[in-house]
Amino acid sequence: MEQVVIAGAGPAGLTAALYTARFKLYPLVLAGPIPGGQLIVSEIVENYPGFPEPISGMELMNRFRKQAERFGTRFLTETASRVTKQSETFLIDTGRETIETKTVIIATGGEARRLPIPTEPAFYGRGVSGCATCDGAFFREKDVLVVGGGNTAMQDAVFLTRFARSVTIVHRRDYLRATSIEVEKAKNNPKIRWLIPWTVEEITGDTVVTGAVLKHAESGETQHVPCHGIFVAIGHDPKTDAFKELVEIDENGFINVEAGSTRTSTPGVFACGDVIDPAYKQAAVAVGHGCMAAIDVEHFLQRGR
Repeated sequence: MEQVVIAGAGPAGLTAALYTARFKLYPLVLAGPIPGGQLIVSEIVENYPGFPEPISGMELMNRFRKQAERFGTRFLTETASRVTKQSETFLIDTGRETIETKTVIIATGGEARRLPIPTEPAFYGRGVSGCATCDGAFFREKDVLVVGGGNTAMQDAVFLTRFARSVTIVHRRDYLRATSIEVEKAKNNPKIRWLIPWTVEEITGDTVVTGAVLKHAESGETQHVPCHGIFVAIGHDPKTDAFKELVEIDENGFINVEAGSTRTSTPGVFACGDVIDPAYKQAAVAVGHGCMAAIDVEHFLQRGR
């Protein structure tokens, strides 16, 4: 019988592991086949507090893990495929075994939707990004594309004008899903250009992005647009499928938690990081959530509620 099982090994999950380990709860982390969360695709992280020199996302997550291990955290390279409640405990099915635990912390994170083109994976983290606030500063005085037509795309485009020489919004439809106020902000920015309705057909470059081949959605015409970065803003999907029978989830797939806490609709189950965060998607925010979840778990086990 485990005291606490943490599903996920990104910033939120590893912080929860560190704190619960220091509470002597001997946490078990289901880290999955590729631990570290979305941060590991970032070659350089320079906005995480306490690191004045740039560090790779992979190295930062390795340090998180070593610190959690130092206090006794255990890891399995498994993922939770289904979690059910049985009496006062929980059964976690990994596909290979069933783990019983008194509490669960869900920290499985989210995943930025990717461009459905064969050349995209080779350039992810090498000019292609799913997070403007994470990577925008690397594109000072460079030309970038923002792909998408929703509020996130408009906000990312405006944000990127702080750094980039030019920002071009590429959207596949001849209308935008963004609210009028966000569209107006983008249209009033002299650094922003528009390519609508166009789609990204191919990303060009050698080791880093140097451009993109775009196709007109109506005429079929193609053009090559030189650029140094492509920011994909077509949405994020929280990884919550394994928990849909266990906790209350909103219409967008995010787990609902009580205001000011990480408690879910099911006593004994807590959630932190990107699975509860449709807005910020920052490592520093996830770390705070992970700390909260650990404290909430410790209080639950102490008080039985």
